[in-house]
Amino acid sequence: MPTTRDYYEILGVPRDADPETIRGAFRTLAKRYHPDVNKEPGAEERFKEVNEAYGVLSDDQRRAAYDRFGHAGLSGMPFGTGAGFGDLGDLFEEFFRGFGMSGGRARRSPHRGADLQTEIPLTFEESITGVEKEVEVTRMEICSACHGSRAEPGTTPSRCPVCQGTGEERRVRQTFLGSMVNVTTCSKCGGSGEVVSSPCKNCHGKGVERKTRTLKVPIPPGVDNGTQIRLSAEGEPGIFGGPSGNLFIFVRVKPHDFFLRRNNDLWMQLGVNFVQAAMGADIRVETVSGETTLRIPAGTQPGQVFRLRGKGVPHLQQGGRGDLFVVVNILIPATLTAEQKKLLSQLGMAYDSPAKPQKHTLLDALKDILRE
Repeated sequence: MPTTRDYYEILGVPRDADPETIRGAFRTLAKRYHPDVNKEPGAEERFKEVNEAYGVLSDDQRRAAYDRFGHAGLSGMPFGTGAGFGDLGDLFEEFFRGFGMSGGRARRSPHRGADLQTEIPLTFEESITGVEKEVEVTRMEICSACHGSRAEPGTTPSRCPVCQGTGEERRVRQTFLGSMVNVTTCSKCGGSGEVVSSPCKNCHGKGVERKTRTLKVPIPPGVDNGTQIRLSAEGEPGIFGGPSGNLFIFVRVKPHDFFLRRNNDLWMQLGVNFVQAAMGADIRVETVSGETTLRIPAGTQPGQVFRLRGKGVPHLQQGGRGDLFVVVNILIPATLTAEQKKLLSQLGMAYDSPAKPQKHTLLDALKDILRE
C-alpha cells in the first residue's frame, strides 16, 4: 500500500534538491535498509518507502505533479522510475552481489541427483504376506572408464582458460550506484572450472553413462495398491559430489476374486444352504492366513455379517492385523429331485409362514456395509 508520508522527508532532502542529491540520498538509504543487509524490524518497510519516494522524485513529470498537488496529484499516473529501475529487486540483488553481500556462486556447487520412479505388480496374496521382488532400473551412473572425470583414461582435465578455474565469469560495469559486478556461470566450462581436451570415449566426455540395473526390493507384508516404497540413493547420481537421488517404487496390487480390502480389514461373501442357515452349522472358511471354522448359528438370515478377528491384513510396519468380515448369502438350489421336492413340500406345509416384503436386497446390504 502506498505511503502517505512526504517523499522529501523520506529521502531526507529539501524540496528544491537537484536530481544528483536525490539520487545520492536514495543510494545511501537503499544500502542501509535493503532486506539483504538490514534484518532489523521495519527495515523492509522503510526500504519500500525509500523505493517509492525515489520512483516519484526521480521522474520529472511525477515530481511536478507531486509538488503541486501532493499524493493526490499522482492518482491515475503510471509508475515511473526515472533512472530505469524496472525491477529494483533484481537490480539490488546484482548490486549487493558486487559488494560481496550476496551468494550466487556457480562453481562446483553440489547438486542432488534426480529421483526416479517405477512400478511393481503384486498378486493379492503377495501384498498380504510380503515378498522380495526384482525390478529393472535404467539410470545414469558414474562412468566406469573415467570415473566421472570426463577425460580419456590416462589424461586429466585442465584449468578453464576463460574463468581460470573459478567456474564464474565476472563482468564489471559502472552505474550511478558505483561499480556493479555481474557474476554468471562460465560459458566455456559450465561452472566446473575445468575443460577436457581428450573426452572419454566411453561416456563421450559426459562423466556418466546409462546402465540398466536389477535391484532386489523387499516388499513388507500389508502393502496396498498405490503404496510407495523408497530406495535411498538408487536414483540418478549427484553433480559435483552431490548425493544421489532416490528410487520410488509404486505398488500395484491385482484385485482378488473373493476378498475385498478396506484399509486393513477384508470382506467376503459366504454361500450357505438354507438348511445350514436354519439349523446352524460349523463351516470351514478360507482366509488369507489359512482355513478356519466359522460357527453359523441357527436362524442366520441373508446378509448377516460375522467378524473373524485377526484374519485380515497385517498392519504395515506395525504389529497386529485387521479383521475378516463374512457376509452370509443363502443359496437356493436351482434344480430339485422328486424326493427333495416332496420333502420341501411337506416342510412348507408344516411351516406355514406368509411371504413378507424385504427392505433391502443382499446387494444393497453390501453397499451399506462398505459405505460405513
